[in-house]
Amino acid sequence: MSGLVLAGGGHSHALVLHRWAMQPSKRPSGLITLVSRTSTALYSGMVPGLIAGIYQHDQVAVDLRDLADQAGVALVVAEITGLELQNQLLRVDQRPALPYVRLSLNLGAVTSANPVPTSGLVPIKPLEPALDFLGEQDRQMDEPAVATSPFQVVGSGLAAVETVLALRKRWPRRPLVLQIRPRHLQPVLIRALREGSIQILETSELDPTGEFMTTPGLICTGSRAPHWLAESGLPCYPSSGRIRTEASLQVIGQPKLFAAGDCAVIDAQPRAPSGVWAVRAAAPLAHNLEAACEGRPLQRWRPQRQALQLLGGFNKGHPTAWALRGSRLIGPHPLLWHLKAAIDARFMAMFRRSRSMDSAETMACRGCAAKLAAGPLESALQQAGMATLGTQPEDAAILPMNTAAGSTPVLQSVDGFPALVSDPWLNGRLTTLHACSDLWACGARVLAAQAVVTLPQATESTQETLLAQTLAGIRSALDPQGAQLIGGHTLEARDGLAQPPPSRAVQVTLSVSGQALEPFWPKAGLQAGDRLLLSRPLGTGVLFAAAMAGATPAPALDLALAQMGTSQHVLLEGLLDLQSEHPNGIHAATDITGFGLLGHLGEMLRNPALKVVLNGAHIPALAGSISLLAKGFASSLAPANRRAWSLLDNGGVDLQLTGLEPGSKRHQALLELLVDPQTCGPLLISVQADIAQVLTTRLQSPWTEIGSVQTR
Repeated sequence: MSGLVLAGGGHSHALVLHRWAMQPSKRPSGLITLVSRTSTALYSGMVPGLIAGIYQHDQVAVDLRDLADQAGVALVVAEITGLELQNQLLRVDQRPALPYVRLSLNLGAVTSANPVPTSGLVPIKPLEPALDFLGEQDRQMDEPAVATSPFQVVGSGLAAVETVLALRKRWPRRPLVLQIRPRHLQPVLIRALREGSIQILETSELDPTGEFMTTPGLICTGSRAPHWLAESGLPCYPSSGRIRTEASLQVIGQPKLFAAGDCAVIDAQPRAPSGVWAVRAAAPLAHNLEAACEGRPLQRWRPQRQALQLLGGFNKGHPTAWALRGSRLIGPHPLLWHLKAAIDARFMAMFRRSRSMDSAETMACRGCAAKLAAGPLESALQQAGMATLGTQPEDAAILPMNTAAGSTPVLQSVDGFPALVSDPWLNGRLTTLHACSDLWACGARVLAAQAVVTLPQATESTQETLLAQTLAGIRSALDPQGAQLIGGHTLEARDGLAQPPPSRAVQVTLSVSGQALEPFWPKAGLQAGDRLLLSRPLGTGVLFAAAMAGATPAPALDLALAQMGTSQHVLLEGLLDLQSEHPNGIHAATDITGFGLLGHLGEMLRNPALKVVLNGAHIPALAGSISLLAKGFASSLAPANRRAWSLLDNGGVDLQLTGLEPGSKRHQALLELLVDPQTCGPLLISVQADIAQVLTTRLQSPWTEIGSVQTR
């Protein structure tokens, strides 16, 4: 078991994952986990072009989730907060620490100078908040006071020059100021700045009372490693916080720890932090991580003393570049920009796999898309003499027990599925929220749960880590509800060793119990005049199906996971409060899961005197899902779910196509959305019109009215 944790999604680690994706035999066996603050990593060489607006975000971002999947590595998206060397634990924000046997650190850097609290300055690193800040400035540019006010960049290095020139391309007419130390820039750069109408302000230090200290801007005053590295007791340079390593990239005095990139420096061969060195460190880092996990000798790496760096810029709105080797600066020249652009494009091309639908079509989907199709399920129940469980299903059942008159009934449900994500903590949380929604859909508060966790065959330490993280994820969903995990059972799979990462082979099933006020909300309680409300958008099935082919944009999957990981028990409490004010106003409810919106709506529509009118234009969809459906991507359960389309042919559901051309790709995508299987999907409620009005007009209400119930 490797027990290897890669902390940070920097250039070195991205290239290590690429190596293991291309050459799986080189990947160490056992559980390997990548921990990153975000699911994407921005390629630093193209960030100036991103700031300038000539690149889009997806052109400069490495999709770490997709890359980790290809490499057989688990991905944990979380902020790293510290390190416990003695206990060999990596601390992460708002979740349990991750144990490791070996740890590799490739964390990038943060801006070395902190902004003055009274200023409008934002550090350039980390990049994501700085880019969000620039986006906010863009949104305010329609205001004359903003468009004509100065924007400043503080810093005397080449990164500051690249940034302010990129901003000139982004904002051709906005006043720009570059604050630098006196006599620090070469004349050729001074000339380029002046040609870009950028005001140069020479100052020895930031002056909190200065002319520009209240204007917005970016701080580009060099970088340092994250502070928690030194605070954890690692050997770091006091001035930069960078970790001191041996030539093998092992941390000095810590043979089980490795470090590379901007957060580290080889003690005997110091090099300035640069993306160039981070990229070149990847091969020796990968080799030594593999060797350390296998007990082989490590190699020493001696990076070359100097490397050619290409710096991007803009002259009269056209891209140009300088070449820097040592202290010698050549340029600017457009041909150097073309060379830089070609090198950058070649680097990013390594991380883009072929966007075919083959794997999405042949690989079985996970999550609730792994549910048995409705047809064979109903047939099996009928053969077993339990047909009513298929023809008159409910999300939860009242326990058949003797209760005192007037007491609140106890409801129970069970749910679970194969791991949807490689992060065992997140998978435990998602599975629990999914199981709890069966009770929420009945108007029941969750009281307790029991879990069955099936683990892959692996070393004891790996199984211990997977189980501990899974149980912690389950509790993270139960605790805010005041519910308890009261027990359960563990199993070890008997299908042989799982494909990496082993966290993908974890399966969680939960039995959840709760109580509801009578009458609890049934599925088949629709009444004429009701309005149908949906609590969140659809589309998780196709997003995860397309992700198996690498076709789902990372931001779309991030948004879906954020929605899925948000508990809907708060919505339940709001509905219960509303029900106390409007008794019997909520007539029916269900949660939308494996059979899709149309399949579960069919379970509700059992009264032949009623029909449902759906407004297709009002059915909310997660970002990216409609376009993927239009391209032909679909969950592996979707073909079986399409039998629910029969409801649209005089089966009780009237789909209105306001604004849609019948037979168009958009129409077909909507039909597919209706049968897309959902994991942690929305609640669907059928309520009186006055309650619908209250719910949909509340501030920041998640409820969307998608249709109504009418008599035939």
